[in-house]
Amino acid sequence: MSTVNPAFVEIVQRMPKADLHCHLDGSLRPSTLLELSTERGLALPVATASALGAWMRVDDARNLEDYLARFEVTLATMQDAVALERIAHEFVLDAALDGVRYIEARFCPALSVRGGLSLDDVMQAVLRGLARGEKESGTLARVIVCALRSVPWPHAMEMAELAVAYKGKGVVAFDLAGGELGNPASAHALAFDYARAHDLAVTVHAGEGDGPSSIRDALHRCAADRIGHGTRLREDPSLEAYVIDHRITLEVCPTSNVQTRVVPTFGAHPLARYVVMGAVVTINTDNRLMSGVSLTDEYVRCAQHLNFDIDTLAMLAITSFDSSFLPHVERDALRESIAIEVGNILADAEDVRVML
Repeated sequence: MSTVNPAFVEIVQRMPKADLHCHLDGSLRPSTLLELSTERGLALPVATASALGAWMRVDDARNLEDYLARFEVTLATMQDAVALERIAHEFVLDAALDGVRYIEARFCPALSVRGGLSLDDVMQAVLRGLARGEKESGTLARVIVCALRSVPWPHAMEMAELAVAYKGKGVVAFDLAGGELGNPASAHALAFDYARAHDLAVTVHAGEGDGPSSIRDALHRCAADRIGHGTRLREDPSLEAYVIDHRITLEVCPTSNVQTRVVPTFGAHPLARYVVMGAVVTINTDNRLMSGVSLTDEYVRCAQHLNFDIDTLAMLAITSFDSSFLPHVERDALRESIAIEVGNILADAEDVRVML
């Protein structure tokens, strides 16, 4: 592993970035999680924010399902409108401090109705919080509504209908998340049909907890526009070529993939292979709390472990804006301004082009 020049880290943090795969319920501030839990009488195993942050980082998972189990802790605090709005508000502010100019917050609204909120209550609280954060920071924030693979029909259709109802009101896509193995996306194909019939973009978690057949299912049965993770794509050369040739974006989350044992180490991640092969890839955090990362951390680790130089990271940063689910005119205008800013940063970064 390379030693990082602090000036390199500073440049990466300044660089405007987009996070296209970040779960709202996996990205709470430890201090907020502690405060909300205390207010609601929820027991935690530690008593300080720093200790809670360390405890919530999932380094002991055996698989994806173990990793997902920790979400019960955060979800317990996300059952009233005040908490949801606060969490969404802070979600954007924290991203902005990390140089993130655009973020797509994904979550499953059905997981926040245990305290009596309606699905509309949940959506409106989150959208209020994101809008506040956007107004205060300038970082654009949109929503991807998730359905859960393991929940039986008609859950996915209900989430697709909710996503469509809020299309153009903050929601930009529909997703399928949760335990992948044994829960094929095709079982929820009608929900994807509904989203696509209403011209809503689709992304699907695939190739993380299951193999390339899961990616194939997401693409050919659910017509996914992007693939969440896609880590195991390399196991199927024909499908890998299809994804590259058809410019289907992979939402790559390297640290999370190490934690869920999809790859043994960061350095073994196929992200470098996909970049060399010309795939459309983006770097994302997945869950800032459970993975204990910022987007700057992910970019820097790609430099450390995958030997990405500052120019490669800049290219990937711009690609993340190209791959967003913003409307075309808005996306292009944002991308153009970002490209100019990245160019100016690179011009000032000659002394950190060599990281060591």
